[in-house]
Parts: sequence; C-alpha cells; structure tokens
Amino acid sequence: MNRREFLAQLGVSSAAASLLMGLPSLAMGGDAAARRKRLVFVFSPNGVIPKHFWPDNTGKDYDLKRILAPLGEFKDQMLTVKGICNRIQGDGDGHMRGIGCLLTGIELFPGDIQGGSDTPAGWSMGISVDQHIKNRLQADAATRTRFGSLEFGVMVPDRADTWTRMSYAGANQPVAPISDPYQMFDKLYGQTKNRQMLASVLDDLAGDFKRVGHALSSEDRQLLDLHLDLVRSVEQDLKTEFAAATKNDGAGHAVPKLPPNIEEQNDNMPQITQMQTELLVNSFVADFARVASFQITNSVGQPRMKWLDINEGHHGLSHEPDSNEEAYEKLIRINTWYAEQVAYMAKRMKETPDPSGHGSLLDNTTIVWTNELGKGNSHTRNDIPFVMVGGGLDFQFGQAYDFGKVAHNRLLLSFLEGMGMPEKTFGNPDFCGDGSLTGLMA
Repeated sequence: MNRREFLAQLGVSSAAASLLMGLPSLAMGGDAAARRKRLVFVFSPNGVIPKHFWPDNTGKDYDLKRILAPLGEFKDQMLTVKGICNRIQGDGDGHMRGIGCLLTGIELFPGDIQGGSDTPAGWSMGISVDQHIKNRLQADAATRTRFGSLEFGVMVPDRADTWTRMSYAGANQPVAPISDPYQMFDKLYGQTKNRQMLASVLDDLAGDFKRVGHALSSEDRQLLDLHLDLVRSVEQDLKTEFAAATKNDGAGHAVPKLPPNIEEQNDNMPQITQMQTELLVNSFVADFARVASFQITNSVGQPRMKWLDINEGHHGLSHEPDSNEEAYEKLIRINTWYAEQVAYMAKRMKETPDPSGHGSLLDNTTIVWTNELGKGNSHTRNDIPFVMVGGGLDFQFGQAYDFGKVAHNRLLLSFLEGMGMPEKTFGNPDFCGDGSLTGLMA
C-alpha cells in the first residue's frame, strides 16, 4: 500500500493529505524528505529612491541604507543585485513594459491599451519565469504539488490590463492574482459557501490529522500542531473581518469581495497584506505550491498610505522632482514600508520549520523583491530593484552585487539555474548571449 492509498483508507481529505504525504514519518521512499526549493516574487510599484536604497559598498561588507534597514535582521541571508536593466523595447509605455516584461523578458504584443505616453500595447509575448518554473516542477512527480503556483495580490484593481499583470502562463495569457484573502482561503481550503463554515473546515482538518497521529513521530506531530495553529490564526482573522463587514446585516451571506477600487478600501491595505502573507506561509507548510507571486498593488499603483500620515497617491508622488523635499521624504517612507512587508514575510518563514525537516521555510525559500522601474520620476528601467532574502536558490547570500548594466534576462536565467533548471535563453534570446550571471551561485 502506498502513502496515498494509506491516507485514503483513513478517510483523509486532500487538503490534509498534501501536508501529510511530505512528512518523514509517512515516507515510503528515499525522496520523501528531500529538500524543497521554493521561490516567491514580491512586487511593489513606481520605482525607488536610489540614494536611500542601494548600498554604497559591494561584497560582504555591504551597508544597508534607510529603505532596506527593516531587513537588517536578515543581512546574512540576503543579497542586493544592482545593475540589472530591462532592455525590452517595442510597444507600450515604461510602466507597461516595466511590469509586463519584468518576469517574461520579452516584448509586449501590439494592442489597444493606451498608456500615458508612447504607443499602445497588449499582453506579453511569452511565459513568465515563475510559470515556467511551475511547469517544470509539475512535470516531475517528485516535485508536483496541488496548485503548482499561487498568485497573491494586495489591492490589485479588478481590471485586466497590462499594468495589473506580472505573471503569464504563455504568450497572450496573463495570470490574474487573487487579491481577496477570503477567495484565497477558499482556493486553499475548499469552497466554503459562508464564513460561518470556516470553523468546520478547520475541524475536519484536525480530525484528519488525529486519525494518522499514531503513525507519526513526535517531531511530525509538532509540525502538524504548528500548521493547525497557523491556519486557525488565519481563520480567526478572516472571521473577524467578516463579522465587521456584516455587523449591520442580520443573516450573513456570501463571501464578501473586496472592492477593486483601491481608494475605497485604502486603509485596509496593511491588514490585507499581513493576511495574504499568512496564507502564503500556510500554503508552503502544506506544500500546496513551491513557487508564488505576491503583487502589492500594480504598476502605476496609487495607494494613499494614511497609516504613514501620507495622503497623496504613491504614483503621483513618484513623479515629483527630487527637489521636492517633502515628496522625496514621503517616497522614502513608502518604500521603507514595502521593505517592512518583505521583512515580515521573511520573519514568518524563518520562525516556521520546514516540514521536510531541512531547517526553516526561509532556509529553503528565496523571496525576490522587485519593481517595474528603477526610479519613478525618470521612468528608467535601469537598475531595477532586486533584493533577495532566503536560501531557496543556493545563491551566495550575505552580500551586495553590482553587475554594471546587464540585461535582466540574465538574472531570469540565474533564477532558473538556482532552481536546478538551467536554460540557455529565456525571453528574448538577443539579451541572453552571456548566459546566467557569473558569481551568484554558491
């Protein structure tokens, strides 16, 4: 009897089985406890303030400027990569090519979506690197997961255009992120028809885990308890949000969708970001996926960060000249807040044991934080921000790199190499001639 049959005979649900089958106690083959490499692409928009972002020193003795200071705890598990340039030309404005070509490394199709300048454009001409990695993982039974990849969003407008999509399943096939944490919870743990059913979903999982408890080691039982605690915590957050949203409504009804208009729900952004982060961590513990994207707003995003005492929209501020000292300071604070969200994600992964037994989730996951522009008011796509935290890619962490000015396709090739999937080209082959970046791999 194999593991899946064993669990099926116990009546274990598919949601519970995804986690249980990866535990060493239920291993029936040498690959059950193999290390699981994971990759997350985190996006924030509108460029950065280079002077307060990039380290002055490269190598291991690198310094953290003000924007990256929240990541100080992870300095030894982190690297910054300067000198990466998006050289893709063609249709679309800078923002459109910034996000649409960021993970695809190839041009946009001609189209009728008109940006603020230049020519109109359509979707990307090729697959994005996250979806390419997903396909490779799903093609191998040893690395196949329930969902393959997960696409998280935070306040991404509910409209389909080039500014709102960073992932592509193929040419002309944008992948929409899920910005509603209720919807993401349903995707991960079943289509609950009403928030009041959440408790029973978790009770069913607890019952499934209890049925196989006698077959597990004490260490694995602790991991299961931890996973249940994590999911119950998320459940409680979601139930609290639902109660607040329906407190003036008598009978409760279908799952509420967050309005797509960012300004209408602007003040919820910090809480939604944290809720989505918890769901991402849970999905990795349960081995639902090993590659994910986490898109915070969108290219030309306009959140008004009132919790930072900033009332202007982010994109509007990003167009102000550097001589506008008040706007300059606000942009530093906005980007520092984004760094804090990356730090929170890294912290949650660091304190969560990897179910495979190989250290923590962060030891086996690399978070890649990036942007569609190098600097907002110039719309440059040179020196695109790339900051990585965590050991999933086996890069040489704990240092800062500066590659001068190289095509970002070469970094996309490095991601593939780090995942054990080397390719000679990715995206437009004209920008891949020198292959993956030299010196990144450990």
